Amino acid sequence: MNRPIRSYVLRQGRTTPAQARALETLFPKYGIAFSSEKISSARPLVLEIGSGMGDTTAEIAAAHPEVDFVAVEVHGPGVGSLLKQIDAGELKNLRVIRHDAIEVLENMVADASLAAIHLFFPDPWPKKRHHKRRMVQPAFAALAARKLQAGGILHAATDWPEYAEQMSEVFSGEPLLEPAAAPFALRPVTKFESRGRRLGHPVRDLLFRRRGKAPAAR
Repeated sequence: MNRPIRSYVLRQGRTTPAQARALETLFPKYGIAFSSEKISSARPLVLEIGSGMGDTTAEIAAAHPEVDFVAVEVHGPGVGSLLKQIDAGELKNLRVIRHDAIEVLENMVADASLAAIHLFFPDPWPKKRHHKRRMVQPAFAALAARKLQAGGILHAATDWPEYAEQMSEVFSGEPLLEPAAAPFALRPVTKFESRGRRLGHPVRDLLFRRRGKAPAAR
């Protein structure tokens, strides 16, 4: 998939000494280097796109030790923060990839291999001229749907009503997806959500399922 426009900008945010140490010492232990090798798991596998500082990611992983989670994040401070939480919580079912999520999906995720994809509060790029940078576009929906196993859940959330409408339209227009009634896992309140609510932004969760019969439980 040709995608020259990125959905993020690498800002020069401050990396704390603790986060820098985590990137240096913990990434070799809990990180997965970007490559063409497919991620494999004998258990349900969930990919989170844009894990931010990692609080929500770590909380979900801790609540579901029977599931393997892979968080994809490009920003160093967030990766460092999540690595620290993985180490402190001794989370054996959570790993981190520091790379562009679209390239990870294309190169590291086999078709029909994911139990769920989480996309919580992606950058809304609110200015109209920047809408082309939004993650959720028809090409992304097609790629995400292809990577989900039959019955797999695509769970997105945003506090921007106009972006929520775009997400709903895009996902509804993808032939492999259909509306879902329940998430793969309950979503904790994120920092972005709390900030949005304080600003009066309505939070909306969008749930879609890969069409087809879900595989039998192992």
